[in-house]
Amino acid sequence: MLAAGAAVAALAALPLVYLVVRAGQAGGDRVVDVLTRPRTWELALNTVLLVVAVCLGCLVLGVATAVAVARVRLPAPGLWWVLASLPLAMPSYITAFAWLAAWPGIDGFWPLVGVMVLACTPYVTIPVLAALRLADTGPEDVARTLGRGPVAAFTTVTLPQVLPAALAGSLLVALYTLSDFGAPALLRFPAFTWAIHSSYTGSLDRVTAAVLALLLTVLALALVLAERRVRRRTSTARAVVATRRAEPVSLTPLGTGVVATVLAAVAALSLLLPLGVLAGRILRAGSTPDWADLARSTVTTLALGAAAAALVVVLAVPVGVLAARYRGRAVGVVESLAYLGHGLPGIVVGLSLVFLSLGLVPELYQTAPVLVFAYAVLFLPKAIGATRAAVERVPTSVEEVSRTLGRSALGTWFSVTGRQAWPGIAAGGLLVTVTTMKELPATLMLRPIGIDTLATDLWQHTSLGTYGAAAPAALLLVLAASVPAWFLSERGRR
Repeated sequence: MLAAGAAVAALAALPLVYLVVRAGQAGGDRVVDVLTRPRTWELALNTVLLVVAVCLGCLVLGVATAVAVARVRLPAPGLWWVLASLPLAMPSYITAFAWLAAWPGIDGFWPLVGVMVLACTPYVTIPVLAALRLADTGPEDVARTLGRGPVAAFTTVTLPQVLPAALAGSLLVALYTLSDFGAPALLRFPAFTWAIHSSYTGSLDRVTAAVLALLLTVLALALVLAERRVRRRTSTARAVVATRRAEPVSLTPLGTGVVATVLAAVAALSLLLPLGVLAGRILRAGSTPDWADLARSTVTTLALGAAAAALVVVLAVPVGVLAARYRGRAVGVVESLAYLGHGLPGIVVGLSLVFLSLGLVPELYQTAPVLVFAYAVLFLPKAIGATRAAVERVPTSVEEVSRTLGRSALGTWFSVTGRQAWPGIAAGGLLVTVTTMKELPATLMLRPIGIDTLATDLWQHTSLGTYGAAAPAALLLVLAASVPAWFLSERGRR
């Protein structure tokens, strides 16, 4: 298992080869010059503040949303599960575009934080919802009988059970925020991704971009290490077998109305506003879209998303199992390296694979396998986090019983661990599918000639200023990504 995980980590770390080579070609003086520029540290401070603000916002909103949906009796309960998951289908750059259209002139830090929180909150909400459904409320009942109120009993007993899932989701939020380019560019906030993109496409200063990307990688590694340390402190919440599961509680009519209104307001800002803006752009354009081209782009988008999800799940299982079941420095290194790709901008991963494919196997340049591999590097952490959380929920005692009955380690995995953990593993695959559909920079660089996705169609029209023509592709992208997001919400609800 360790050998398989190490192989996956080595594949995920391939983009680092490109960054190190580029930085090494410049020499130590040039690297020091870039690192000591005041602008570099300004970008670093901006990026750290953005990540902290978005993570805190997503953690608070995501946990509150999960608690409201799972523990409060609301009208049409299935609807709230879907509304909590569907923002995954909305790319952050489309939400930023909608906000700019609705409120022209907004830009800067706080509007960007708002956009990113709305776009990333489901990464926290979905795993916490699942954890709440699996949490054992027997200890919470005992705490209530000992005199603690409902809020105190929940925060001291049940919340620690779901904290690992919330932290895993927060890590994905942080890594997504680190690597996002579209929303910061539209809202004119100078973060690392903006500077790296400018260096590559504007001045063609690939050395500066490589050094900045290495700093971004260091930030990603620091996030992974911090999350692991916190997760170890909360490890007692793992592998709890629920003896009793909580039923939703009934609030007063006023309380129910307040909760439903807040949830509806969040859904309106994250879903209805962007969809309304896109529909308005289509109506104002007045021209008929090329539906044949859009259909081809839709099929390509779905096919690439499915292929990336299949590859990522296969790669994530050994790393997720290692992280859930074993401890040690080697396991920590493997998990950390596997997470690094998601902390890199898509344009850096794309350029590194251009460099590697042309240098090693030129026949693979601008082919679908290289593009799918780029998606795997970028989004492997999503499946690793889901796999690790799912395996942690399987008690080790049942695995030990299976082994004592004569089954091999592989047989125990397929008959016991994998059978119980597969819903969480599948959820990770659906997350990868949704995110792949929205990815833009690496797709622009690595897609086969003549092949477009809905994201590249949207980019091409937007870069020409034809926003009315871009709206159909954006709307179809949201609708296509809504399909796996809906399945994800259904899987969590059941």
